[in-house]
This record gives sequence, C-alpha cells and structure tokens, in this order.
Amino acid sequence: MYEAASEVLRRTLPSGVFEDIRYGWWVGRAYVRGFGSAFGGHPAPIVHEFPAGAASDLASQIRRVNLLAPTAMCRVMTRHGSDKARRHNYTTVYSALLGELRDKPLRILEVGLGTNNPDLLSSMGAAGKPGASVRGWRDLFPRGEIFGADIDRDILFDDDRIKTFYVDQLDKSAIRDLWSQSCLRQSMDVIVEDGLHTFEANISFLEGSLERLRPGGLYVVEDIQDSAIPQWKELLGNGYPGRFPGFDFALAELPHHLTVDDNNLLIIRRRP
Repeated sequence: MYEAASEVLRRTLPSGVFEDIRYGWWVGRAYVRGFGSAFGGHPAPIVHEFPAGAASDLASQIRRVNLLAPTAMCRVMTRHGSDKARRHNYTTVYSALLGELRDKPLRILEVGLGTNNPDLLSSMGAAGKPGASVRGWRDLFPRGEIFGADIDRDILFDDDRIKTFYVDQLDKSAIRDLWSQSCLRQSMDVIVEDGLHTFEANISFLEGSLERLRPGGLYVVEDIQDSAIPQWKELLGNGYPGRFPGFDFALAELPHHLTVDDNNLLIIRRRP
C-alpha cells in the first residue's frame, strides 16, 4: 500500500514536492529512532582500519558519525533522487568528512551516473534517476567542479559545472582514456565509485585512479555487499595498502534502519 500511495503522490504533486514530503517522513522517522537510541548511544559505524592498528584520524572520524542524524547533505541528495540518503545513510558520513569544505572549490568525480538501462549490469532499474548524485554534489559545493562517468553513453550530459564522460570500469584502457580528458588531468579532491558493484570492478577502477587524488583527498567505494566484506578484509589485511604509501584505508559497515545488504563503504584518504 505504501508503494502504491507513493506512486500516486509522485505523479500528482509538482516536481520536488513529493521528494520534500518523503524526506520529511524520513527525517521524522530518523529523529524518533535517534531519540529512542539516545539513552544507549547512537548506532556507530563498524570501522576496520588498514594497516591494522594505524589509529588513523580517518577511522576515528568515521567512528564518531551519528548515522541517525539527518544533515543538509541528506536533504539535497534526497531532493535530487539519489539513494545516498534514503536507501543508504552515506550522507551522514560525507557530511562529517566534507561538511566543512562546502565553500571550497573542490573537484569531485563520481563514477556511476545511475543508468536505468535494463541491459546493463549497473542498471538501477526503471526508478533510477541518471545524474541525481552529480547534481546533488553541484548544489552542495557551489564553487565546485563536478565530473561524472558511466558505461551508458546515452545518459552522459554536460550542464552548468557538470561534465560527464564514458568509462568501463573493467577496461584499463577506458580508465586511462577517462583520465586523459583535458579537464580531468588535474587531481581530484573527491572520487566516488558508485558504478558496477563487483569486487573486480572496484579494484580495477581503484588501481587506475587512486593516484589521481590530491593530498588530503577522499576516495570512496559505495555499496559494498555484506557478502564481500570478508574478501575486502582479506585483501586489505594482507598488505594491499602497502602498494599505496601515503594512503589510509577504512572499511566501514554502517547500521541502517532499513534492511539492506550493501550499506558499506571503503573510504581512503591521501595523507596531506
């Protein structure tokens, strides 16, 4: 019944109003849950840091995040139709790590624009809104340059302060071609990998892109499946971070009020 009512409201209400109503419901529910948990503490991320025992500031920051506290980033991403703040609670983490930088001229690249082509493995289905997250980043960082990339050429677009490009995460030459674009040759402050959610694709793009990060910058792999956590822990615990000196790695499992099996992030920060 909830889904049917939501669809009626989506078709009836003016653009943006439905998203505001849904966001308001989400905020209310989150605050009720947050108030109820206040006496026992909010649910904290489970953070595995690599190298183990490094006690990095990155891991400490993530552990302090209140995953139930809605932020301005939550509202903006929800308004654009991104799943970073509803199906997931990533925006609480992004707010803690990037919130103080919102007036800075950051360079942000997100891989995975949200294709709704059912023939592609990375498809978000018919409800997907291509470009939702990059438009959200543009609103959140009014002085920022926002870039996106996707394997679906049909959803690529350019807009005010947004440029998007083709990439196949499993094709090393396509990754090199992406970074050879004239406007992408400068380093990035933030790289978000929200494309094809497979271990092989994650590793392929990471290895071809991590060095493109500026000192102090963040690289984030979103939507890691619960079932892939042991594989990531094994890789990261067996010396893999040593291939990238000067980077701190944190694998974060995020409790969520919804039952989702991919609410996990790999967050990497390049030391200043």
